[in-house]
Amino acid sequence: MNRVAVVTGGSRGIGRAVALRLAQDGQAVVIAYGHSSAPADAVVSEITGKGGQALAMRADVGDEQAVKALFDATEQHFGGVDVVVNAAGVMTLRPLADIDLDELDRMHRTNIRGTFIVDREAARRVRRGGAIVNFSTSITRLSLPTYAAYAASKAAVEAISPILAKELRGRDVTVNAVAPGPTATDLFLDGKDDATIERMSKANPMERLGTPEDIAEVVSSLAGPARWVNGQTIYVNGGAA
Repeated sequence: MNRVAVVTGGSRGIGRAVALRLAQDGQAVVIAYGHSSAPADAVVSEITGKGGQALAMRADVGDEQAVKALFDATEQHFGGVDVVVNAAGVMTLRPLADIDLDELDRMHRTNIRGTFIVDREAARRVRRGGAIVNFSTSITRLSLPTYAAYAASKAAVEAISPILAKELRGRDVTVNAVAPGPTATDLFLDGKDDATIERMSKANPMERLGTPEDIAEVVSSLAGPARWVNGQTIYVNGGAA
């Protein structure tokens, strides 16, 4: 039986790389996207063009009915759910004193509420031997200025993940969080000048930004062979302190 993965935020950036990697691993992949269908359809075409199985579906992760419909469609199309990757996320950078509360609420809705809703549905549906992978950020350790609201939303994800792992005792389902460092995606690069990008790329001993594929490699392991890693936050940042 082929494993079946749901990847939220799977049409762009790290989520896209994860979807492609899991398909390469032989998993059928459902790509959940929030807005434009074109990037998601392109990922589906790339996967199916290489002989894989994929489906794209619009789903607002902050809407419990939309998430339920996403899982219903996955089960109807592929017969079940084995892996859930919560890659959907939004980020606004501003000093805490200047942050607009609407921006804070938007990050809360996607990054915390969205993770909670998707995890709740995953906890009810993922089959034995499955895996749930949430996304945090290395900024929770690096404590960089302007990241307070974003880091706070992702710290909540780090709190949820090990608790859910314990709640799924006896189910043979792992739950982990992946915390990327600075990674060359549109989400990260947007609004940063060349000097800032250069400085951040030198902050780790590897002296480069991460790539989406670097992160996808770790997710691939957690979603497949790494069955003895559970309830952990894995910092994927090239060794940044």
